[in-house]
This record gives sequence, structure tokens and C-alpha cells, in this order.
Amino acid sequence: MGRRILTIIKKEFRHIRRDKRVLAVLTLVPAALLLLNGYAMNFDVTNIRIAVVDLEKSAESREFVNSFVTSGYFQYVGDLQTSAEATRLIDDGEVRMVLVIPPDFSKRLLANDEVAVQMLVDGMDASRATTVVAYAQAVTLQYTQKIMLKSAARIGRGNYIPIQYEGRIWYNPELKSAKFLVPGLIGFILAITAVIATSLSIVREKERNTVEQINVSPVHSLEFILGKLIPYAIISLVAAALVLLAAYVLFDVVIKGSILALFGATLLFIVAALSIGLLVSTISDSQQVAFQIAAIVSMLPSIILSGFVFPIRSMPWWLQALSNITPAKFYLVILRSIVLKGVGLAAFWEQIVYLVIFAAVLLTVSTVRLRKTIG
Repeated sequence: MGRRILTIIKKEFRHIRRDKRVLAVLTLVPAALLLLNGYAMNFDVTNIRIAVVDLEKSAESREFVNSFVTSGYFQYVGDLQTSAEATRLIDDGEVRMVLVIPPDFSKRLLANDEVAVQMLVDGMDASRATTVVAYAQAVTLQYTQKIMLKSAARIGRGNYIPIQYEGRIWYNPELKSAKFLVPGLIGFILAITAVIATSLSIVREKERNTVEQINVSPVHSLEFILGKLIPYAIISLVAAALVLLAAYVLFDVVIKGSILALFGATLLFIVAALSIGLLVSTISDSQQVAFQIAAIVSMLPSIILSGFVFPIRSMPWWLQALSNITPAKFYLVILRSIVLKGVGLAAFWEQIVYLVIFAAVLLTVSTVRLRKTIG
């Protein structure tokens, strides 16, 4: 059995070496996709363009505006004279927020009265608008505390703040979206390339009428499936190593956990993804049909149902149940746990069990389908 599987593996490696397109899909395309998507997909909200309608133009109002500029989140565009100008800039998309300071700003501050400051925010992108409002509220709160301390000092009270807030962010203290997105991109890219590459392997034998030779040979269907799977698994694992290296060099994504556990889980996920491609290959009659089916069953679930971009817990219950059909969902949990958190097997053993069951079921179904095809 081992000798027959080795023969098929050698044959498949020869074909991959001759077909440069398959080799490029498995090695170069993942790194290229990581490069393009890693820089293109960025959820960080920085350099928020802001304009100011300062109806007072006092030292206090300028100090308040300067607190936004020095926060590091806002990019000051300039002063406006009227609210009509503010409306025009927001409509044209030239600024994301306009700060309107009333004419009695400093007077009310000195009298210890409340001051109503208006913030006009472009809400077309709800997620970014929410972040802009949160940043503006944080800057305003910090400036308010500064005013309260000055007011207390004028009446002879000490600088007393009842509650001191000290936040500490784990796993991603810089709050860089790349460190969250890049592990998801790795799973997404490996799923697509692995499924598409193997989906063309068996159907190619059908088109060339060489699959009928298996029926008269001593090769069992399972041996044929394993012989087809192992070469792509080895090449995909090498591609995964290249992608992880590119993630470290380009996006500073450091593997905090066990590298051995990471590659073990990656190999298991690759086998699960390859088994999907093999199943697609057994039910397709042409490479064109196989490619189209493989693109649909790998790309859409990996984007929508894996938790790569959209949180699964925010989905309806029926969609959460449907998300279990994609192994990328469970691989992303493992990948982010090892790369970002540095945790061990106890944190993701359930995902490992699922991938094992998924791969075993898909390989069994593929073997049965192939047996019917050549029978």
C-alpha cells in the first residue's frame, strides 16, 4: 500500500513540476494575496480630517481645538466661518467631523457653567463614525478634567480625582488592525488556494480518460486519494511557512505561541481544505466546472462565515449554525490563539477535534465518490 501511494505521489509531483500554474497558485499567490490584502484591509481610524467653526476665537477655544490636534487621531484642516461651509465640506467628503464652538465658550467655562459644543460627524460609514465619536468624546473628557483641575486650584482645593483609570490592553496593545486581520488572511488564503488546486487534480484525470486505468490497476480508491492529497499538503505547508514569514516581515506579526503546534494545526487545516477540493474534483466533469465550484465553496464561506471579517456571535442563530460548515472558522480560532495570545492546546482542543472529524468525513465521502466514478 505504501509503495502504491508513493508511486502516485511521485506522479503528482512530476505533474506539478510540469504545470507551473499550479505551483504558482500554491506558493506565490498566497504571499501576493497577503501583501495586497494586508495593506488594503485596514480598520484603523487615523488622520481624521477635522474643520472648526470657532464662533468665539478666544485663547480657551484655541486651546480646546489644539487638544484635538495633539491627540494624534485628528488632522486639522482649517477654520470655517459659517455652518453652511461645514455642511458643504461634509457633503463633499473633504472632512469627517466639524467642531462648532459657541460664542460664549470661555465665558461659561470661567463661570463654571456647562458648555454645549457641537460635533458634526459624517455617518455614512457607521463603523468609522462610531470610532470618530469615541475619539472626540475621549479628547473632550480629557480637556474637561483639565478644566476641572484648574477650577479646583483657583478655589484652593488640591488636584483630586476620585477614580484613577489605568487601562491595559492584552495581545494587541498598539490596537493595530493588521495584527487581527493578517491571521485571518492566512486562513482565508490557504483555504482558497488549497481547495482550487486540488479541485483540478482528479477531474484532470477524467478529461484525459486516465482515471479508467485506476479501475484495472491494484490501486485502491483511498490510496489514490491519499496519493493526490499528500503532494499538495506538503507544498501548501511550505506556502504557509512563506506566508507566516511575510506576515512577520511586512506586518510585524510575531508568533507568540508554539511554532510546532501552529504548523501541526495548519497541516490539519490544509488536509481539511484539500479534502474539500478532492470532493469537488470527484463530482465535477470538467476543470472549468471544478474551478467555479471550488471558488464558491472556498471563498464565500471563508469570508462571510469564518469570523475573518464579521463576528460570528453577532450573526443570527441559524447563520451561526451554518458557519460550522467551513473549517476556516475553527482554524482562525486556533491561529489567533497561538499567534496573538500564545496559549496552548487546552484553549483550542475542541477546534482540533472538529478539523479531524471534518477531514475524515470529507476524505471518506471523496473515496466513496471516486469508487463510484471509476466503478
